[in-house]
Amino acid sequence: MSPAQPAGPMDAPRAAPGEVWAAPTDDGPDRGPRPTHVAIIMDGNRRWARAHGLPELEGHGAGVDKIHWLVEHAIRREIAVLSLYAFSRENWARSEAEVAGLFSLLDQAIRAETPELVRQGVRVRVAGRLAEVPADIRDSITEALAATEGGTRLVLNIAFNYAGRTEIVDAVRAIVAAGTPADEIDEAAIAARLYTAGLPDPDLVIRTGGEQRLSNFLIWQSAYAEFHSCPALWPDFDAEAFDTALEEYARRGRRFGR
Repeated sequence: MSPAQPAGPMDAPRAAPGEVWAAPTDDGPDRGPRPTHVAIIMDGNRRWARAHGLPELEGHGAGVDKIHWLVEHAIRREIAVLSLYAFSRENWARSEAEVAGLFSLLDQAIRAETPELVRQGVRVRVAGRLAEVPADIRDSITEALAATEGGTRLVLNIAFNYAGRTEIVDAVRAIVAAGTPADEIDEAAIAARLYTAGLPDPDLVIRTGGEQRLSNFLIWQSAYAEFHSCPALWPDFDAEAFDTALEEYARRGRRFGR
């Protein structure tokens, strides 16, 4: 007689996240599991500028311009949530001129692109400590959030002044401030207080530029995400590179500990 299977801890996950099977759209990848949430670490702007003999700020400008195309392509591929690492809290360590220039580029892009995002049905969300951001940038972000609130085709989640460990610290602080008893604190309680509360966890994390680390990006949410390192620098990232990541994702077997 075989021994009974141990019941396991009460808060252990009981089921793996579901896969979303999608037919290809237009000239998309073959049929297979399609990620619901794709997160991208947009790396390589400065290296791209140096390689082209340009000022680093022009590399950032080329990177910001790439986002317009990416949103359209994600919609074509029926991705529901797209998270982009736009500015980390560690980036404050860069020169004042670079930080100011990057903020200016992002401010201009938000103001210019918001009407098009509304037209395409894109809802913008922001993950990060906005209180630390200059007031004019914060105002642009707030206006974009309000204008795109009704979008239903794609959630564009921008990680801005973001750090994964800071996010967890802020979640714990919120739990403590609410007076939650220790025995009521579980993974769900923490997840509900993350910047991404209400969004599914990433299925696929793509990093451009050839590096193979998360760099403090969605470290709680990406516990079971598939990771894809793309050699292309961010301004050179294109439809073929994106679809290659989707195809690799479709080939992988996701068991979630089973």
